[in-house]
Amino acid sequence: MHDAEAAPAVDVPIEPTRRTFIETCSSAVMGLGLTLGYGTFATLIGWFLYPSKGAAKAWQFVADLGSFSVGKSITYQGPAGQKVVITRMESNGAAEDFIALSSVCPHLGCQVHWEANNDRFFCPCHNGAFNATGVALSGPPKDANQTLPRYPLMIENGLLFIEVPVTALV
Repeated sequence: MHDAEAAPAVDVPIEPTRRTFIETCSSAVMGLGLTLGYGTFATLIGWFLYPSKGAAKAWQFVADLGSFSVGKSITYQGPAGQKVVITRMESNGAAEDFIALSSVCPHLGCQVHWEANNDRFFCPCHNGAFNATGVALSGPPKDANQTLPRYPLMIENGLLFIEVPVTALV
């Protein structure tokens, strides 16, 4: 036989084996996992570096000064659902006569109430007590150095207003 008459080489397609299929799938899954992991990390970094705007705030009517005597407190519920205890401490006719504190205990989220006879806010869930300015006096809130969040107040034409976050309907 002559070398010239040898059979030409034919490219035979290689059949994919189970091993190559599993290697390809595992590489794809690993790539997807890395992409999702780093994407989530990048999103969290973005939220940290560029925080969203705070909730819009607005002044809301609370009460007429004539109907609000010294030592009295009322619970005000804002448009976004926050509950605020507003107490009148003095009768000078200024916004500083009042204090508006969140009525939600920062420890477990229980409802606090004003005790005029003890001159304090009290949380019955764990015997937490706060002074008239919202600073913790006893219980777990004192141990954690927590205070009641405060809301700004304003008096205009004999009416008391509070600045609270509001939510848009649309």
